[in-house]
Amino acid sequence: MSTTATPSSSAPGPADADCLFCRIVAGEVPATVVATSEHAVAFRDIDPQAPVHVLVVPRAHHRDVVSLAAADPALLAAVVALGDEVARAEAGGEFRLVFNTGAQSGQSVFHVHGHVLGGARLGWSPG
Repeated sequence: MSTTATPSSSAPGPADADCLFCRIVAGEVPATVVATSEHAVAFRDIDPQAPVHVLVVPRAHHRDVVSLAAADPALLAAVVALGDEVARAEAGGEFRLVFNTGAQSGQSVFHVHGHVLGGARLGWSPG
């Protein structure tokens, strides 16, 4: 799969050696990858909360979605586009895309990632 968005810098930013998702992107930690693009990688969540639960991460390390949007809006668009491609392929294009920002919101890996959730009627229980 490929995206049409063109981030301002096609080369990934510096990887964080302690970041699990940087290590997955680098191929150092195994993951079930379902899609890739020049700028992002999508892989299955190890604790799925829906029939389709895929994480989409930029290849470049950014702490959270706000940092990514400020630094490289086109890269954020590329992440969203890859999420859309995954959702079209696996959930008929009907999906929820969630970015948690900060520990209190549920972010446990501090490398921005969107959760593509779908494959069933989704309820709403953020609290």
